[in-house]
Amino acid sequence: MPLESSLCGEVAASSAAPRVPRGKRGGQQALHCAVCEKEFRFKSVLQVHFRVHTGEKPFECTFCGKKFSHSGNLKSHVRTHTGEKPFESTVCQEKFTGSGILRQHLRTHTGEKPFECTVCKKSFTASWSLRDHLRTHTGDKPFECAVCTKKFTAGGVLRKHLRTHTGEKPFECAVCKKRFTEGGDLRKHLRTHTGEKPFECTECQRSFTSSGNLRTHLRTHTGEKPFECTVCKKSFNRSGALRTHLLTHTGHKPFKCTVCKKNFALSGNLKKHLRTHVIG
Repeated sequence: MPLESSLCGEVAASSAAPRVPRGKRGGQQALHCAVCEKEFRFKSVLQVHFRVHTGEKPFECTFCGKKFSHSGNLKSHVRTHTGEKPFESTVCQEKFTGSGILRQHLRTHTGEKPFECTVCKKSFTASWSLRDHLRTHTGDKPFECAVCTKKFTAGGVLRKHLRTHTGEKPFECAVCKKRFTEGGDLRKHLRTHTGEKPFECTECQRSFTSSGNLRTHLRTHTGEKPFECTVCKKSFNRSGALRTHLLTHTGHKPFKCTVCKKNFALSGNLKKHLRTHVIG
């Protein structure tokens, strides 16, 4: 692979002869990356790390041609084709293709969020979630839709968006055959059939079908209201509540009575109104 920058040239030279050790760690001399100064105990691990700087991805998926910098990442990816999920959560029995994905999932049960944004101090369960979040501060949107040119901060968000163009819903419920655009949405839906509620509030022991519902509920205990109306500055604990509130400013009334054609801003108000026809 040709290396076009002096940075990559330095990396290539260093991969043959890693940086001179500067000290000892655990009885062994520590090796340091010549580019970012990160420390390693073993030369083989250092050489794998260099691929972060060079962009080298020598491991290719035989199913779809996608390339990876690490053999372990390829193994996890291949399982998305084979359907194999050997890593199981001891809490909720959900299964995953990789140990790293399982570790991240377990944090939804423990509440651990070890990755903190240095700008706003918001914490995340996964390093990639933090990376995607940082783009909300920088404004960087490197993922562009080839259909409508809309840009996104994360590849996963782009993939989900593309399905709005294709209409693709690849995830089907085995019970009722309902289809979903996202695997996570299917997992949450399945719990409506099983009755499973694996996410428990540590304050009141109430249980929920998804980690998102638990997070929203926790705000009733903490008083947190992170969703603010840009018009009147009123705050809400749910994004849905903010969207509903915004209708009071726009005057939009999307809910129409089929009996008398009267329009309402809120579905709840329409339901109340319909009772006046039933009573009459």
